[in-house]
Amino acid sequence: MIELCPRSKDRPIALRPVAEDNEQTSALQRLPLPEGTLPVGVGLLIAGVSSYAFFKVGAAALGKDGFKPISTLWFATFFLAPGFFLPLEQELGRALAHRRGLGQGGQPVVRRVIPLAIALTGIVGLVILIASGQITDRFFEGDWVVTAALVVGFVSYAPAHLARGICSGNGRFASYGVVMGADGASRIIGCLILWMTGVTTTGAYAFVVALAPLVGVGAVVARRGLKTEPGPPAQWSEVTPNLGWLLLGSVFASGLVNAGPIAVDLLRDSKFTNDRVTQFGYGVLLGRVPLFLFQAVQAALLPRLARLAVLGELDEFRQNFRKLLVVVLSVGALGVTGSALLGPFVLSKVYNADLSHRTITMLVFGTAVYMVALTYAQAVIALHGHALVALGWGAGMLSFGLVTWLSSHDTSLRVELGLVSSSVVAAACFVFALQHRLKIGIAPDADSLFDAVSDVPFEV
Repeated sequence: MIELCPRSKDRPIALRPVAEDNEQTSALQRLPLPEGTLPVGVGLLIAGVSSYAFFKVGAAALGKDGFKPISTLWFATFFLAPGFFLPLEQELGRALAHRRGLGQGGQPVVRRVIPLAIALTGIVGLVILIASGQITDRFFEGDWVVTAALVVGFVSYAPAHLARGICSGNGRFASYGVVMGADGASRIIGCLILWMTGVTTTGAYAFVVALAPLVGVGAVVARRGLKTEPGPPAQWSEVTPNLGWLLLGSVFASGLVNAGPIAVDLLRDSKFTNDRVTQFGYGVLLGRVPLFLFQAVQAALLPRLARLAVLGELDEFRQNFRKLLVVVLSVGALGVTGSALLGPFVLSKVYNADLSHRTITMLVFGTAVYMVALTYAQAVIALHGHALVALGWGAGMLSFGLVTWLSSHDTSLRVELGLVSSSVVAAACFVFALQHRLKIGIAPDADSLFDAVSDVPFEV
């Protein structure tokens, strides 16, 4: 094994051989590996480009007014699915990676997580069905087919997130990329087929959204990418040590990043038309461009940060975390500046949408602060601060509700202010929490770092 010698004033960093430490090596093996960056990045790229193309083609096929239920369905699905299933993906991946480092089969772990996924799917699905009348009338223009697609879509993402957890935990990054990429690609391909064949039924496009995640799952099942080996029995404690806090934090964090279009639809008056709701959704999509770049930056830098933490190089970890934060701030500043200058022009040319400079700038600024909050949240999770992160995102959600309720009578402005304030509050909570965890000397381990690296509660 090779170790970095510390830097001195008159000597550069050097490499020296050291005795193998089985515990340290096992910890390193449990972390997401750098070679997974490329296939996961390709899957992310396909999924991201497909998202923007889907909104373009869908609106062309149904018209902005007719596309509004699909736009709302989109944001609702990507609030519910990552919000409730990402923690299962994280804990499954963490437990499998732990066993992988110990040379143990992970099949019993998968068998433990599946009943949890079924129970969670059933509970949330039942709540949607109970509220289906209100959901259909308020958000989907009375179209029950779209409500049915919401239920089916939520159910479909359960196996997708479990598949991603199995792939990440076993280091099968190509299969992970297939699950992500096939979801987006099948969605836009299905939409194009419907459009080219002249289909203008809203429900058909809704079910393209709902069934798309199953395509990627089927692909990795066909290539045996989800195979797990028998191993020692798994106790509940192996897969649920932080599940509750992760679930709570994920629901709040995913809710905030998707709350804008849903809140606008809920709070609008008769003057705020379906067309304007759809256009607001376009603005949120534009605001996610920095998030897209953020994921790429994290994929490149977080594995190194994780290794530094496991190796105990905390001073260098702090230095590299500051560098990551500078990159995140730079990406956010670039996004805000670009949106302020070019946002309305880009939306007009790409989506034929008419949004003000203020709206676009506020949406992108909220996203930039959200990225900072998420960066600090991941560092807090790495220091075993799962509960603090859940409470921080909860404080952000509370701020969103209060500011949106009290700030203005302008539907768009009140939601914009709510989104910005929620990210600011959450970021402040996480900065304080990180300083506190470092001050009392909490040290990370491989399991908490795995949770941190995989904690990205949104879909581009």
